[in-house]
Amino acid sequence: MNLETLLQGVKVLRMNASAQTEITSVTDSSRDVKYGSVFIAVRGYATDGHRYIPDAISRGASVIVCEDEMPADAPWVQVEDAREAMAIIAANFYGRPAQKLCMIGVTGTNGKTSVTYLLKSMLETALETKVGLIGTICNMIGDEVIEAERTTPGAIALQGVLAKMLEAGCTHVVMEVSSHALVQKRVAQVPFAVGAFTNLTEDHLDFHHTMQEYAQAKALLFKQCKKGVFNIDDPYSKVMMTDSTCERFTVGLNGKADLTANNIVLASDHVQMDACMSNACQELRLGIPGRFTVSNGLLALGIALQLGMELKTAVNALSRAKGVKGRIEVVPTPNQEFTVLIDYAHTPDGLENILRSVRDFAIGRVITVFGCGGDRDRQKRPIMGKIAAELSDLAIVTSDNPRTEEPIQIIEDILAGMKNTKTPYIVEKNRRKAIRTALRLAQKNDMILLAGKGHETYQIIGTEKTHLDEREEVASALCEMQQ
Repeated sequence: MNLETLLQGVKVLRMNASAQTEITSVTDSSRDVKYGSVFIAVRGYATDGHRYIPDAISRGASVIVCEDEMPADAPWVQVEDAREAMAIIAANFYGRPAQKLCMIGVTGTNGKTSVTYLLKSMLETALETKVGLIGTICNMIGDEVIEAERTTPGAIALQGVLAKMLEAGCTHVVMEVSSHALVQKRVAQVPFAVGAFTNLTEDHLDFHHTMQEYAQAKALLFKQCKKGVFNIDDPYSKVMMTDSTCERFTVGLNGKADLTANNIVLASDHVQMDACMSNACQELRLGIPGRFTVSNGLLALGIALQLGMELKTAVNALSRAKGVKGRIEVVPTPNQEFTVLIDYAHTPDGLENILRSVRDFAIGRVITVFGCGGDRDRQKRPIMGKIAAELSDLAIVTSDNPRTEEPIQIIEDILAGMKNTKTPYIVEKNRRKAIRTALRLAQKNDMILLAGKGHETYQIIGTEKTHLDEREEVASALCEMQQ
């Protein structure tokens, strides 16, 4: 591909590079540069890509795309906005795959992963087609699993994986769209057929600073999709809809929504409800416990309806969907009279939702093992401590991913929210020991909730990842207890 084709749609200010230069790869990392590469210098939040231009040139970059002026001895293209340019260049390089796929984007603080998995299953069941998935746990091309480094890939990686999905025969792609991705224009060249909003609670304020800024970031999705599905039970849905340019469809547990749920039954292994529109109701049983499963299910149904599926077909397809690893996942505990659940809840709202859901069907005590991530929003730590104390019968405060912070300092922040509460709590900064403590103290009919890690099979201590799979830890601890 020549440079002229690659730059179609890019706002070029000046350039000295030949438009006929042949390009073999595009990257924003100088380490990946090779002969024939375009290196895009992007100003990031931790570093400035312009600093690495000399390295990119030394590695053989054919063209530098940047915002600053360049010396005349290197082929360069000066652009107004390097992030925007990168999204366009990436789309051009990979043949604009997003325009040939039916793209569905789901944004919000909690529930994104569950909704995308439910919808992928529904589309594959009802349409008998291959569906791609991009999200927190992994990326999937049909049944093929590809490891994911972050919720929404960078612009170049995103267009690359979409091209692979298209080549593999996918017709639809369901993806989680993070607030970071929207602000950083990673999805700027993705035309979404449907965008959906789950909810908004405190998270990522280390990046967005205020809830209003966080909400406005999420709302960007609804300026680049044809149709929008909104959970109107969440007050921030109004922000999402205010400046949206898409057709609107609402879901919720109140009668004002276009699609709502009646006759809700919550059980330890499923939820049951009637999914109702103005002219029809369909009974649905979904084999995933938890009150929030009702909201997630409604949102998945709403998206399917906006894609043209009939309500009955959508409900039948949803009823066959399975749960997601690390989302209210039941861990095998052979010969034990208590239950262990793993959930990714790592925000105040997420922790409250899972604990209230467990309370709906718990017979015995609720024992919660949880912590908070290091180098992240400190404001939510005491809030989560208070929620755990109010909704648990016993709380065990431990480490999550402490990263470069001292675990005990994170725990002290959490404990600040547990003052003046009557709920007993135990501090054990070693997460493996904390899990064993919970299992040792569990009695008949108790529910143990291991919150925060979910699908993750590692713990980040300092800057290193250490293997930690809570399923393995539970199995190992139970074997030790039986010896």
